[in-house]
Amino acid sequence: MGRGRLVFLCISLALLSGCAPGGPAAETGGDARIPEEKLIAITFDDGPRRETTERLLDGLEERDARATFFLIGRQIEGNEDLVERMQAEGHQVGSHTWSHTRLTGVSADTLRQEVGRTEEALEDLLGPGSYWLRPPYGAVDAADWDLIQTPMIKWSIDPRDWEKLDTAQVTAAVLKAAAPNQIILLHDIYPTSVDAALSVVDALQGEGYRFVTVEELLEANGIQPEAGVLYCSGDP
Repeated sequence: MGRGRLVFLCISLALLSGCAPGGPAAETGGDARIPEEKLIAITFDDGPRRETTERLLDGLEERDARATFFLIGRQIEGNEDLVERMQAEGHQVGSHTWSHTRLTGVSADTLRQEVGRTEEALEDLLGPGSYWLRPPYGAVDAADWDLIQTPMIKWSIDPRDWEKLDTAQVTAAVLKAAAPNQIILLHDIYPTSVDAALSVVDALQGEGYRFVTVEELLEANGIQPEAGVLYCSGDP
């Protein structure tokens, strides 16, 4: 199967899951633009973890690549310096809830606590800001979207690194599906995923890609992110 068809299938699945490229409620208007350069966003869930996240940050810094980190709130304590480093080195920092709780079929109070507690921890550490949410498993009940006060980010490339735990397989899966404006999902808690991420960056930079944060990716494509909207990619 060719790269183009894989990307098409990924976008089609995103539409079926309620996550359209650019977001189901995103309005790009007549000034939406496609960047001339090839942009792509690499994102990491479930961190920070000292042993792996620190090595990943070292590798990204060496390659001048930006990433987006969706952090589990309860793992921030003891890793504050890593989170501060993420921000200082130009990465985007977001929330992956406090305890990686699935946000489907939960009460509004649980949702607010899981999201709000992590936002508070990030604001206390990094200062006021908009800390975008990646819902665990990429899902939030549509009826609860209005409770989310930030944009929500899903993905368009998922190599299932947590399942494979194999650097070569994960790298190959990402490279096979890679295309401009896509959002890659990885997890910075696995050594194999860190190795794969750096291999992916090396390979795609060699093809002329530039790694940017999700926020930068949307902005470059003329997308104005909205609170409570779920975005899968940077395609307008």
